[in-house]
Amino acid sequence: MKSRALLILFVIVAGVIGGFLILRDGKAPQLTFYPSDGSVSANSPPNLTLEDSGTGLKDLTVTVTQDGKETSLVAISFPAGTTRRTVPLPLNKLGLKDGPMVIDIVAADNAMLANHAKRKLTVAYDNQPPSISVLTTAHNLNQGGSGLVMFRVSEKVRRAGVQVGKYFFPAFPQQGGVYACLFAFPHDVSPGEFLPRLVAVDLAGNERKSGIYFHTRLKPVKSDRIEINQAFLSEKMPDFQHFFPDTRDPLKLFLRVNGELRAANVATLKELPEKTAGKPLWQGAFLRLPKAAPRAGFNEQRDYYTDGQKVDHQTHLGLDLASLAASPVPAANSGTVIYAKELGIYGQCVIIDHGLGLQSLYSHLSSIAVTDGKQVTKGQIIGNTGTTGMAGGDHLHFGILVNGIEVEPKEWLDQHWINDNFTNKWNQAVGTAK
Repeated sequence: MKSRALLILFVIVAGVIGGFLILRDGKAPQLTFYPSDGSVSANSPPNLTLEDSGTGLKDLTVTVTQDGKETSLVAISFPAGTTRRTVPLPLNKLGLKDGPMVIDIVAADNAMLANHAKRKLTVAYDNQPPSISVLTTAHNLNQGGSGLVMFRVSEKVRRAGVQVGKYFFPAFPQQGGVYACLFAFPHDVSPGEFLPRLVAVDLAGNERKSGIYFHTRLKPVKSDRIEINQAFLSEKMPDFQHFFPDTRDPLKLFLRVNGELRAANVATLKELPEKTAGKPLWQGAFLRLPKAAPRAGFNEQRDYYTDGQKVDHQTHLGLDLASLAASPVPAANSGTVIYAKELGIYGQCVIIDHGLGLQSLYSHLSSIAVTDGKQVTKGQIIGNTGTTGMAGGDHLHFGILVNGIEVEPKEWLDQHWINDNFTNKWNQAVGTAK
């Protein structure tokens, strides 16, 4: 009898406590509306996230009003115990027209004295993509080279730039509403697949694609045969052992470094455009390492051999320049240092951002004289040449990148090319913008 009485008492107390908590829940559900700027379309419909960590969500109603006409959009009840739910708000079947509309939201929880969250939002319904007006005309690109297109868009955009196959090159807003986009004809894109398209996505998610006039020029591809002997493996591979501690065979280690580590380093390069400035930081032609002889060029196809057998193949992307050992390396142009440390196969490495996604790379250095975030001017010494990384001898591997994609550096060393492909276009478009 005593046990039964205790059980009854426990049930009564639990009920009282539960009822007290239900009655005591004084917090209404939390509502989060996306997109926060209130620009919506059929292509980019909004959604609503509801949260209630107390008694949980009970129900939700959403209505839409435009031009005095009210339409029910959502009316749902939630299963018991639901504390969080994201609800899509499909607008494409309501027969809405472009313009403002009001969304009324009411959400309730499961408290005995239910708490209601109410929100009235005025949003812009927009199903029209932005228009694009191209300001530049001649876009002549070498395979592996760079180009500039400048254009206007008719409204604020979430994203704008040039799409080339799998590659996207972002555009940057300049004065007078002009957008500037440096893009590339990537070395691994065939002429038949190179079809640059301007892309603009407005705040409501509507996308416009537009073609540009362009002309391409092919460049002959050189091949190189590189012998990997035991002396090279014995000298270089210990530097990379910590990357692959489970691989002890020197040749197998070389293949992993030349393949896996190279791919990881390239992935790092593709992350660096996030640090770029939105305007040009450079002026004029880029500087070449003084009194240096070329040792390898851009897009050279390298076959690696050991004991007469081909063991690997890679593409050399950059310009190898050899001078005296430990020669001072000048910054090719003005900009901001965004990387100044070791980078795998590149060894000791400095990368300078010049704005608009344009960056220069200096690798295999024996010493580094700058730090991340440092502003440098054209010609300022940033380090010394060396043999770090996968260098077979003292030299500078000099690279130019457009949005993380390595491009032909020789173009940027040529003032005539820069005038035709950047400066003249920039001045004409900015002049138009005034």
